Amino acid sequence: MATLNIKGLPERLYKKLRARAKRNHRSIAQEVTQILSGALEEPQPRSILELQGLGKELWSHRPATEHVDEERRTWD
Repeated sequence: MATLNIKGLPERLYKKLRARAKRNHRSIAQEVTQILSGALEEPQPRSILELQGLGKELWSHRPATEHVDEERRTWD
């Protein structure tokens, strides 16, 4: 595994990084790895199945057809 040293990191930025690592229950090195991974790795394609059930709180108290009709009226 490679080692990365950062010189001249502003103290203000380091404090923010340390606070973020603490919030996420990670070491600073783990937090930096997570940030870099998120910024540099290609995102995985998402499945349409992940949307299943999203928004159900909007129409769970009434028939779905009423909700759909209301949404369609806003299109005009």
